[in-house]
Amino acid sequence: MNQAPASEPAEREEDAEQRTLSAEENRAARRRSLGLLRELLSPVKMQFLLMGLMVIVAQAAVVAGPTIIAWGIDHGLPALLEGDPMPAIQAAALHISAAIVGGVLTFGYVRQGTVVGQRMLLALRRKVFRFTQKQDLEFHERYTSGRIVSRQTSDMEALREVLDFGVNIIFGSSLSMIFTVVLLVSMDWVTGAVMLLMLIPGVLLTIWFQRRSREEYRAIRTHSARLIVHFVEAMAGIRAVKAFRKEDRDQDRFDRLAQDYRDASLRSINVFGIYQPALRILANATVAVVLLVGGVRVLSGDLAVGALIALVLYARRFFQPIDELANFYNSFQSGVSALEKIAQLLAEQPAVKESPRPVPMPDSTGQVDFEDVSFRYTAEGPLVLKPMSLHIPAGQTVALVGQTGAGKSTVAKLISRFYDATEGQVTLDGVDLRDISMADLTRNIVMVTQEAYLFSGTVADNIELGRPGAPREEIEAAARAIGADSFIEALPYGYDTDVNKRGGRVSAGQRQLISFARAFLADPKVLILDEATSSLDIPSERMVQEGLTKLLGQRTAFIIAHRLSTVMIADRVLVVHGGEVVEDGSPAELVAAGGRFAALYQAWQDSL
Repeated sequence: MNQAPASEPAEREEDAEQRTLSAEENRAARRRSLGLLRELLSPVKMQFLLMGLMVIVAQAAVVAGPTIIAWGIDHGLPALLEGDPMPAIQAAALHISAAIVGGVLTFGYVRQGTVVGQRMLLALRRKVFRFTQKQDLEFHERYTSGRIVSRQTSDMEALREVLDFGVNIIFGSSLSMIFTVVLLVSMDWVTGAVMLLMLIPGVLLTIWFQRRSREEYRAIRTHSARLIVHFVEAMAGIRAVKAFRKEDRDQDRFDRLAQDYRDASLRSINVFGIYQPALRILANATVAVVLLVGGVRVLSGDLAVGALIALVLYARRFFQPIDELANFYNSFQSGVSALEKIAQLLAEQPAVKESPRPVPMPDSTGQVDFEDVSFRYTAEGPLVLKPMSLHIPAGQTVALVGQTGAGKSTVAKLISRFYDATEGQVTLDGVDLRDISMADLTRNIVMVTQEAYLFSGTVADNIELGRPGAPREEIEAAARAIGADSFIEALPYGYDTDVNKRGGRVSAGQRQLISFARAFLADPKVLILDEATSSLDIPSERMVQEGLTKLLGQRTAFIIAHRLSTVMIADRVLVVHGGEVVEDGSPAELVAAGGRFAALYQAWQDSL
């Protein structure tokens, strides 16, 4: 059976977001979206009120143009023929003034709308980034990186279109239609009735367009999300792709997704290609009907010539706002959908929460206790750790050994509070970790993982992450203590060398040494090394052993390692098997006892 591509679970998650929601789910989604919208609008509500006022005045000035022309023709021209030029001059001045007012205010509210929209978008981008940064590990393991990137890219872009053009099109076009209908009916109710009658097929055509375009645009959004997720995950996993020569498979899948996206876009364009010409034909037919009905009424003396010209001008413009609103409908739907997705993301509740009344712990001794702790990753999942009680005195170095999946890393994650215990409690100096603030936990507990991630910037910048703001002398002293200064000084610019993304200028072992220096600079009371020496070759491991001893120092330390050369420096070894601690003692005691650890030790000695 063929194995599903790695990106397919993430794509199924995107498909799940597109499923038909129940009525209750729809109401909940709308409440979340409206709540987020109110939050974004709150700081800029006065600017929106000012924009609303400008839109009303601008549209009134623009729509008044044909009425002014009608008055000029019906009153100004006869007066001019009689030798009185003032009415004609007044009509011209009014028309010019209305055009200037309309143009200036339109520029004003369009510009103001863009400024306010970008301000709201900036606040939302920051909010989403802060939110995702503060989420627990469970969230990031469940919420794929491609979906988060989609929230910050394509969804933000969809919102930008609505915020930049929404005021102009939604409110401006709607007011233009309302003012036009009012003036049409007030000038000649018969012609107004004809116009409204011709509006019926226009409304029906627009409803058809909205329904079809909604379906097609939803498909576009789905295929766009799939494309983004696949691209992000293919790039993030490029090492695995290269290692297993899966470029062709990924390329084929990307081609299919790109083809699906193109086909959905073409279907949407076809719908638009039917709608817009049909609407323009209807608009021209309406002008012809108005001209015919109005012409008959002019000949019968029931309608003035100027009024007929104004009615024709209004008829020409009447369908323009409908066209603008219909064309903007897809963008509006996309923006609403994007807002719902972002609101849904921000509604995620972390499993690991900040304590509302944390116990202050600026500096701990490093004593760690497990009090009848058990753990499972999901409510329905298996018990990963069975009820466990441990006492780790301050300053003790503990090694955790066992086969893969035994539960070693789970113990480390509970101590770091990446997860909370399902039952029981993990304490630091007798205080439940759940009652300690995240800032105090970060200051007292540091984990160095197998993947020593380096951020873009210099070597010094990456070491400084251990204690932001640390002076340069302490940064270099931390590197010397770990034994990393020799290779750092050999780099082109020493500590000022840019490591590039993911530490492209340094080897895997050198990245790990930099992460050790970062942890040494942080100077935590509890240090966790989760397979942290696995990237080191034998010479590098020997070089770092002395620095590792200094790094451990007098602090409490937990070492998870398969290499017994690292384990043997521990004061105490815990052998974990099947989620339980099956052996507990010093390395020498466990070797003498002849159990699981003794077998591992003998195999290591044989390999030497």
